[in-house]
Amino acid sequence: MDSAIRSGSGRAVLIVNARSRRGRRLYGRARALLNAAGLEFAEIVPVTDPSGLRPLFRRVLADRPDLVVVGGGDGTIAEAVRHLTHQDAALGVLPLGTTNNFARSLELPMDLAGAVEVLRAGKVADVDVGWFEGTTDETGAGRADAGAGAGAGADADAGTDAGDEAGHVFANMVSLGLSVQVARHVPHELKRVLGRPAYALTAARLLPRHDAFHATIEIDGVTTEVETHQLNIANGAHHSGQRIARDASPDDRLLAVYRLGDGRRLRLASATARHVLTGPWRTLDEEAFLTTQHVRIATDPPLPVDVDGEIRGRTPVEIRLLGNALRVIVPQSFIDT
Repeated sequence: MDSAIRSGSGRAVLIVNARSRRGRRLYGRARALLNAAGLEFAEIVPVTDPSGLRPLFRRVLADRPDLVVVGGGDGTIAEAVRHLTHQDAALGVLPLGTTNNFARSLELPMDLAGAVEVLRAGKVADVDVGWFEGTTDETGAGRADAGAGAGAGADADAGTDAGDEAGHVFANMVSLGLSVQVARHVPHELKRVLGRPAYALTAARLLPRHDAFHATIEIDGVTTEVETHQLNIANGAHHSGQRIARDASPDDRLLAVYRLGDGRRLRLASATARHVLTGPWRTLDEEAFLTTQHVRIATDPPLPVDVDGEIRGRTPVEIRLLGNALRVIVPQSFIDT
């Protein structure tokens, strides 16, 4: 595949969510940079109605492309990942969202010129994704619209339909707790103006009224009980644009399960600050993390679950790792295991 992509003999398609935070503004520049890099596309699709992303990906993949370059935020990239998992085509990413968690986990530059250079001179790597199954999907729940947990920074209206599948591939994170409420209530205009700080401001507004929950986490027959306001299960290495741990990677064959704080509201705030400040230095071996390839989680009370920025059912849930299931273009420096 590498040779087909590099030689230009393969079929490449470009899809850009022109309604994402930066997509509208940077679409023209992205086209110019891709042209200057000598990257040619058999089809170029600027998406102005993200509700059509799902049939668009199905149609594009029916033509068996070698490379699908997708520009957008975490919501658009998550939709691409769902369709490209276990496919022969490689995914290239132009990070055009608010936090770009999965792009950061792939060690991609956040500037457009740098991301295009990776497409030109990078390599194909096989990375992990996750598989989520909830008890039932919430009818009509739709998008969480960029939750501060799994989908923080996901672009609005990424265009998938909740409630029509028993299980779901996810790229970056599953989360439950306060982040779901933040995702539902963050004002779109505030997000447009402020970007990532909009989530923190919304969380601060909602936290005084948020109730803690009890979670039962089962891994390899061992049960762990916790009280918390926020629980995350990460395949990727970033949460809300910040590194989870220095050795976390979407290519480490591990899901990282961790809570932020305990049942006390102030502990959630302090744990979140600690996460931001210490993530680049701490490791997954620390007590804060449970690592696994398969986890079952139940909560009291049952809670809605955010899967890469969409509400996808309720607890109890079962989450598994799908190792080496996705082909992506990454920098040459990315460690492919």
